[in-house]
Amino acid sequence: MIKLVARGQASVKWGYLSPVLAVFLTLIAGTFLFWGLGKDPVLALYTFFISPIADWYGITELLVVAIPILLCAYGLALCYRASIWNIGAEGQLLLGAVVSSTMALQFVDSTSLWAMPLALIAGMVGGMICSGISAFLNLRLNCNETLVTIMMNYIALNTLLWAVYGPLKDPNGYNFPESALFGDSTLLPILFEGTRLHVGLLLVLLALVVVWVFMSKTFLGFQIKVLGLDKPAARMAGYKETKLAVMVFLVGGALAGLAGAVLVTGTTGQLIPAISPGYGYSAIIVAFLGRLHPLGITLAGLLIALIFMGGEMSQMVLNLPRSITGILQGLILFFLLSCDVLIRYRVVFTLPRFLSTATQGDK
Repeated sequence: MIKLVARGQASVKWGYLSPVLAVFLTLIAGTFLFWGLGKDPVLALYTFFISPIADWYGITELLVVAIPILLCAYGLALCYRASIWNIGAEGQLLLGAVVSSTMALQFVDSTSLWAMPLALIAGMVGGMICSGISAFLNLRLNCNETLVTIMMNYIALNTLLWAVYGPLKDPNGYNFPESALFGDSTLLPILFEGTRLHVGLLLVLLALVVVWVFMSKTFLGFQIKVLGLDKPAARMAGYKETKLAVMVFLVGGALAGLAGAVLVTGTTGQLIPAISPGYGYSAIIVAFLGRLHPLGITLAGLLIALIFMGGEMSQMVLNLPRSITGILQGLILFFLLSCDVLIRYRVVFTLPRFLSTATQGDK
């Protein structure tokens, strides 16, 4: 039989190195995966991880893809610090995109300077509504937050589909399920001519600094950390558990909603059904791969964004299935969790009870 026995003290060094090891093991597993699919592993890895960022335009596209992932992941990190297992970033992103689009469509023919800020704020409100419902069900009705946030993802997705097939559908769009194109006043400005990189990057940098300072330099951030590590101790210290939980739910929802708003006002310029290929779900992997630290999350977010781009590139160049992206992301999470388990526990092999009894009887 196989048992896991807790180690006396987990290695701090390996705790920081395990994400690197997980990525390395994923590359090895990916090599065998590509070989099994009948592709040259070296060419496949090059196509997946090098070709997408081989030029300046590719680098800017990497940042474009990383922007919504990072915004979601920063918010999730706050929730996970408080041991609130919010799996609903995808739904919060989608609902944020819907509400932001609704606001943006009110300014199609307007030149108001308030159009873009209002569209972004509307997206944040949409995300907060989604996470706020989850917070209410969890904190007031004692529903499991993991199940509630997962179900809210499906509610948000169907709300998006209802919107693009219904009230937000472009009447002049030849019956395609998409909204009208937004006016220039609601679109995020482009940072570099000839690219799609927009000022959403500046919002990500701002979120990085704010979340980093909040988590490491403020008393509220310390309270959230204590709440996540030891809830009874937090109660004994007089920390207001419910208020802290509501706060991280709403902040996480606001950042995910902002990600949705940035997608529709910066990347696509309209609301479409496939606005997100799963950025909110990938943000969960990013948060854990980055060890819930804003800087680590930023590096992990760039890696996951590269995997998204590599999946599209390998689909075009090598005719690999699109699902290869999800497989590699899943492998990263699998190896990361496996490394974490082996850091905290050691594997002990023991004989089954009937065999050990028989062995003792022979003696």
